[in-house]
Amino acid sequence: MQKYALLRERIAGAGIVPPHELVVPPPATDAELLRVHTPAYLDGVTRGTLDAGAVRRIGFPWSAAMVERSRRSVGATLAACRAALEDGFGVNLAGGTHHAFPDRGEGFCVFNDVAVALRAMQAETRAVRFAVIDCDVHQGNGTAAVFRSDDAVFTFSVHGDGNFPFRKEASDLDIGLADGDGDEAYLHAVQTGLDAAVGRHRPELVFFLAGADPFHGDRLGRLAVTKEGLRARDQAVFDACLAAGAAVVTVMSGGYAAVIEDTVDIHAATVLEAARRSERVTSRGGAPGSP
Repeated sequence: MQKYALLRERIAGAGIVPPHELVVPPPATDAELLRVHTPAYLDGVTRGTLDAGAVRRIGFPWSAAMVERSRRSVGATLAACRAALEDGFGVNLAGGTHHAFPDRGEGFCVFNDVAVALRAMQAETRAVRFAVIDCDVHQGNGTAAVFRSDDAVFTFSVHGDGNFPFRKEASDLDIGLADGDGDEAYLHAVQTGLDAAVGRHRPELVFFLAGADPFHGDRLGRLAVTKEGLRARDQAVFDACLAAGAAVVTVMSGGYAAVIEDTVDIHAATVLEAARRSERVTSRGGAPGSP
């Protein structure tokens, strides 16, 4: 999507992140992907042998470039995890493919980057307790399904109740908002989720899906949240995690504004807030942040 290239240009041009910290990630390996996805599904994606229905559910045609991009998007979230656990904050300028299930993709999501990265951190014993704060306007159904029986992972999703996916999965906490809900209802829901997922669950590592699609100008969102409301959301998430001593991995997730610059504005503001919090960690004696 064009927004990713524009976002990188914005981040680099504004000096929000030093150029040497904007790195191209390695692709996720089969071993990493297989901690979440089934061998049959991974093989079908890799070889381009998924049936027409499976490709239709994903939402775009198969190509070798699509597979490479999907692997690298997961690799970027993995790299952001390692940066976050070392520095306090890490950012993937893409990611948030939360509709991918172990055996299928859907909703423009091929592999579930957050689930694969979280399972990698578990396998490497880098952390024990985790939370997923999913603020995309669409429920994180694939992520909820993956971690349904994992008590170490608290999944929270705030989303449009009547929006895609129309068959929701059960997160540990789901808050569905009505079409047209704005800043007040949205921020109240976010704070409720933070109290549960961060305040009570006490994670060491938090995955924040910072969707731009709750914005009132989003073509697919159907909510009425302002840019100021989304910035307040980001501040609330980062401040709650800082106060709890939790590292934060931020991924961009959805954003489909009628004016693409609005989506880029929102994502760039999220990265800026993360960079500011990273500087606060540094000023307390930690290592430099690595968005």
